Amino acid sequence: MTELSLLIRSEQPIDDEAIERLHERAFGPGRYARTASRLREGAGHLPELSFTAMVGTLLVGSVRLTPVLAGREPALMLGPLAVEPAFESRGIGAALMRRSLDAARTRGHTLVLLVGDEPYYRRFGFKLIPQGLQLPGPVNPARFLALELEEGALARARGIVTPLPKEA
Repeated sequence: MTELSLLIRSEQPIDDEAIERLHERAFGPGRYARTASRLREGAGHLPELSFTAMVGTLLVGSVRLTPVLAGREPALMLGPLAVEPAFESRGIGAALMRRSLDAARTRGHTLVLLVGDEPYYRRFGFKLIPQGLQLPGPVNPARFLALELEEGALARARGIVTPLPKEA
């Protein structure tokens, strides 16, 4: 099999439909009922921190970051991170993660939260969230993770995570 050239680029408005189809294939119809999805629903992701993975003209992966408040601490909610099932296990998700986290760090963000598999996200520096920070719905505490982009940001985050409303 030949090596495919992968391009990680900023998400574009024209990507919305392809990303929605990717989310359908990757997560199924139950994705809307998940607490993390409900939280992101009212806020809208930040295009400058959201990226796509392209193989030629085919969109094969996507990652988005959404602004939230972790109690009173500004933070970002990562997700969804999705890779086209036929392209999984090729490092695409890791490349998207690195790009989005680097962009968040460069823009001065201090804390990234997510709901996901700790063994996968640990390599990017994510760790379990200690008591004191909660999502506004049910979530397995062993899957609620954080990455400090600035030391002390997680210690300042207390209370319930809420979406930052979309700017008018």
